[in-house]
Amino acid sequence: MTPSGGRHRPPSERPTRTCAHCLRPFTWRKKWARVWDEVKYCSERCRRSARG
Repeated sequence: MTPSGGRHRPPSERPTRTCAHCLRPFTWRKKWARVWDEVKYCSERCRRSARG
């Protein structure tokens, strides 16, 4: 078992999505862990642009 309790995933194994605004792929981030099901945009810039 790894020191982090087996939770660490290398970047190649992290889930990915396509940004709803720029259509670029982006990967899971730790800061999105609790809200990953709600994440639609790769960045704050895309989120703001999509609303405007």
